[in-house]
Amino acid sequence: MPEQMMYPPADIPTNEWILVVDDEQDIRTLLRILFEKEGWKVAEAANGREALSFAETASADISLIVMDIMMPVMNGIEAAQKLRSLTGAPILFLTARSSDADKTVAYRSGADDYIVKPFHATDLRLKAHAMISRYRRYRDTLVRLELNENEDVYSPAPGIEVRFHEKIVTKNGKRIMLTDREYALLSFFCRNRQKTLSPAEIYEAVWEEPYLNTSSNTVIVHIANLRKKIEQDGGTSFIRTVWGKGYRID
Repeated sequence: MPEQMMYPPADIPTNEWILVVDDEQDIRTLLRILFEKEGWKVAEAANGREALSFAETASADISLIVMDIMMPVMNGIEAAQKLRSLTGAPILFLTARSSDADKTVAYRSGADDYIVKPFHATDLRLKAHAMISRYRRYRDTLVRLELNENEDVYSPAPGIEVRFHEKIVTKNGKRIMLTDREYALLSFFCRNRQKTLSPAEIYEAVWEEPYLNTSSNTVIVHIANLRKKIEQDGGTSFIRTVWGKGYRID
């Protein structure tokens, strides 16, 4: 009899929260059963406003947010935008909306992945494990920078400071709330400054996954989000686009 493959690994912590946000109680119950069988604790919210209330008090304990888009009171798109100021936990949209336009808006709002209803439980389970595993690595180690021992602060542009040991980014003295993915992206640029980086190099280093043709759009969206957060209003973009080749900072 062939050896059974075990997934997830035995060292997955059992104290991680998954926040399930959906206005349908049946969906929330189904997801709770699915995730609790995998060893995670599950918090439920019936709309975006309830999700924000939970994140305001427990943001450090959230390892994944699984959220619908179409909900009363506050929809998933608006909630994702607001959640990004509270937590860097990955956001997985689980929704019946399937158009490319819907997906584009979702990713631009801060989403990390997208599954269309009806969904297969195995696909959702595997995605959840992969996203939480990556988030744990980013949260615990992020990207280890190849810097001189005395270089703790780097300024990629006037008014912008990256404090590597604290993993803090400030603009004009005020902290900018970056997701772990955005920080990893910025860190990768900083440690490879004055080097033109292709979308494939960026994706495989930051996402730690093989590059596919569809991965280019993911890189583009995340760079656009990073630019919005860290670049000065009306200023020149310091993450330069090198047409036909990729991106760089000097």
